[in-house]
Amino acid sequence: MLIHHYLHQLKLCARNRTLTTAKSLHAQILKIGITQCIPLANTLVNVYGKCSAASHALQLFDEMHHRDHIAWASVLTALNQANLSGKTLSMFCSSSGLRPDDFVLSALVKACANLGSIKHGKQVHCRFIVSEYSHDDVVKSSLVDMYSKCDSPDSAKVVFDSIRVKSTISWTALVSGFAKSGRKEEALELFRNMPIKNLYSWTALISGFVQSGKGLEAFSVFTEMRRESVHILDPLVLSSIVGACANMAASIAGRQVHGLVISLGFYSCLFISNALIDMYAKCSDVIAAKDIFSRMRHRDVVSWTSLIVGLAQHGQAEKALALYEKIVSHGVKPNEVTFVGLIYACSHVGFVAKGRELFQSMSKDYGIRPSLQHYTCLLDLLGRSGLIDEAEKLIRTMPFPPDEPTWAALLSACKRQGKSQMGVRFADHLLSCFKPRDPSTYILLSNVYASASLWGKVSEARRKLGDMEVRKDPGYSSVEVRKETEVFYAGETSHPLKEEIFGLLKKLEEDMRRRNGYVPDTSWILHDMDEQEKEKLLFWHSERSAVAYALLKGVPGSPIRIVKNLRVCGDCHVVMKHISEITEREIIVRDATRYHHFKGGKCSCNDFW
Repeated sequence: MLIHHYLHQLKLCARNRTLTTAKSLHAQILKIGITQCIPLANTLVNVYGKCSAASHALQLFDEMHHRDHIAWASVLTALNQANLSGKTLSMFCSSSGLRPDDFVLSALVKACANLGSIKHGKQVHCRFIVSEYSHDDVVKSSLVDMYSKCDSPDSAKVVFDSIRVKSTISWTALVSGFAKSGRKEEALELFRNMPIKNLYSWTALISGFVQSGKGLEAFSVFTEMRRESVHILDPLVLSSIVGACANMAASIAGRQVHGLVISLGFYSCLFISNALIDMYAKCSDVIAAKDIFSRMRHRDVVSWTSLIVGLAQHGQAEKALALYEKIVSHGVKPNEVTFVGLIYACSHVGFVAKGRELFQSMSKDYGIRPSLQHYTCLLDLLGRSGLIDEAEKLIRTMPFPPDEPTWAALLSACKRQGKSQMGVRFADHLLSCFKPRDPSTYILLSNVYASASLWGKVSEARRKLGDMEVRKDPGYSSVEVRKETEVFYAGETSHPLKEEIFGLLKKLEEDMRRRNGYVPDTSWILHDMDEQEKEKLLFWHSERSAVAYALLKGVPGSPIRIVKNLRVCGDCHVVMKHISEITEREIIVRDATRYHHFKGGKCSCNDFW
């Protein structure tokens, strides 16, 4: 009777997640001397796992004289819930001859899914197939989830088809897998065929599309979900759709979703607020991002980091570094992304000593091992500051093999600093040791060779670019004017305001030539044509049409915000600087790699991008 009493009380603790009460009951059980009662011990392990106290669960498990399958399943599940899935697999591998049951197999599959380890997942799958539990639908559902998370939706579908009674959970996992893999049509077909859909099914499809870069499709599904009057009881779907707004820099849609967040009462949700900070920063509205941050009652490292990275991306380096000082004073431990933003911020203002200090502080003060991205940011800082020799030493001694963008960054630094001989050496290395995939790398190579008058190598770089059969995405730029978004494509001449846009651009070009001595840089045009035709192509680059449209139709004096799917070419970068000076307007361009704030004839990137 006493054991039944404690079992009942412990089950209540597991349900209510009351760790303090569980510890008190554990102490009483120890005092009475019934800790080796297997049902009690197993239940205690389970309770500690449910209460996010994996260390207590593991300690109790180690003290057990007899461990059955229930004990194993409970401790492995506790480790999974504590994000210690690596420990889950290593514990099981060290077990002596344990034949896993369906619960243990489910815990192992879950660990593989958490780790994204398809290799171990397939091994567990093989053990499942030869076990007496090979027909268990719960384990199969776990396998569907594992394969989906490991970007193997076809394998997930094979397992899914073998499930006798398909639950909403298994349907949802499969839909998520196809959506995250970018297989839109198959994901939508599966979703339409689901017998029962709930909020989590809709969320899985929407978030999968967002993760695979299909923001418009995510919006379409979200709109359909709203039409179906699906009650949003969990804010995760809102976080996903805010992320879609951020990825597409769709500030109008982002503000509408922000309003929905407020009306549904999720404004105080921490991860929603963090997503909104990131969204506004990526939509070039740093003031709104700072406003969200200032209104938050509780902030975590993601909150601080989102604003730091946002400030750094928009060239507000001093403010980003000042915010870091506040992080330290508040006792918040920065993470890897925090330091990416900080070192990136230092590169914009040439704070070499501060950048080095932050790079060293990562491992010395916080135990964070620098990644290739951290080394690339430091390399960028050194290159911008003219420390090419130190940058070369860094790239040759860092514990990662430098990739194409890393070498290209060093090559770009040489070009900017006028180190032509060193640039040629790096260009030769890049051309011989890599097969560059980015067309802009070949443009950079040809320009470096041209600056050294190595015309034969210029031709070689151009020829290799032609051999790539480059099929660039069509360049387009979107601009928000008076709460509407207008999209312009490169070379587009069918817009209703074509004549007005052409006239304004022609007038601006004449002003640039007269006031600034502007001459079009046709080296950015790769096609084989005469100079006049190249200048015409440059003239109709999409960002120029977008800025002209905003000048014609926008609110006078307001900032012009443009989003471009490709990188801004060097000639357009010069043009945007001149236009910002001539019109006395701030022009903010988010291209494929960074943000440019053009104001008064200058750019926040300091002409290094």
